[in-house]
Amino acid sequence: MSTLLDPQTLAKVHGLRLRAKHIVEGLIAGSHRSPHRGFSIEFAEHRDYAPGDDLRYLDWKVLGRTDKYYIKQYEDETNLVCNLVVDISESMRYKSADVALSKLAYAECLAATLAWLILQQQDAVGLVTFDDQVRSLVPASGSPVQLQQVIDTLQLSEPREKTHIGPLLHELAGRLNRRGLIIVMSDFFDDVDSMMAGLKHLRFRKHDIILMQVLDPAELDFPFDRPTMFHGLEEFPELLADPISVRKAYRQEIEAFITDLRSQTVANRMDYVQVRTDQPFDFMLRNFLNLRNSRLV
Repeated sequence: MSTLLDPQTLAKVHGLRLRAKHIVEGLIAGSHRSPHRGFSIEFAEHRDYAPGDDLRYLDWKVLGRTDKYYIKQYEDETNLVCNLVVDISESMRYKSADVALSKLAYAECLAATLAWLILQQQDAVGLVTFDDQVRSLVPASGSPVQLQQVIDTLQLSEPREKTHIGPLLHELAGRLNRRGLIIVMSDFFDDVDSMMAGLKHLRFRKHDIILMQVLDPAELDFPFDRPTMFHGLEEFPELLADPISVRKAYRQEIEAFITDLRSQTVANRMDYVQVRTDQPFDFMLRNFLNLRNSRLV
């Protein structure tokens, strides 16, 4: 475990830009391949045919051998366009006693670091923050000042409203016109079917989607062992409960929710990554980049 990139250490660093700088400098040096593919002269890999794809790129040899429709993909000659979509709803401010950063603070560090890495590749990055509606939208750009615009926007974000992800994703499908990579960072505490409907809309628009579910370890492990007053977020009331009596049912519910979210994400050809806010940033990011790269070889 890297002590320099542990959340406990990063919490002592003031300023999101400095935190992102520490994380970037702590990662293993070296470039990674773009997770987005376009049509250029160098063949890269296959993907499933989708309605509307140009039939000129259908691999007829594979069709003849397997009776399956695959499209040839090529190394992209144009820059990757990545939009970071960050949930700033009230539930994202949760931080249990034993961790250093709230879910929102952790997600902001991730977003700033990924923006830094993407811009270093000379690709374009944009930012959307949301709760029950879009709160800010920084159009994707590869400009030298883009990183500071992303960081400034994140630092001005204040968690305040309920999450309402599904309709918001439908809205983004109409506003994010250029096909690219969309990384959604949220706890995803919302109706799974509604969220999937919005994500399918983005997939229909040919975007590549990654869900990064940011969770506090207490939300997963439920470590409470004495009568506790749980403070409601997003308009839920306070609740006094005996954790020992509800632990088993709680864990079953959260595991079922996560399993449903993950399985529907994978079934719809999107990536799912679970992020715990007690994980060192370099460990999480290396695993994430390795996962993405493994799909491209």
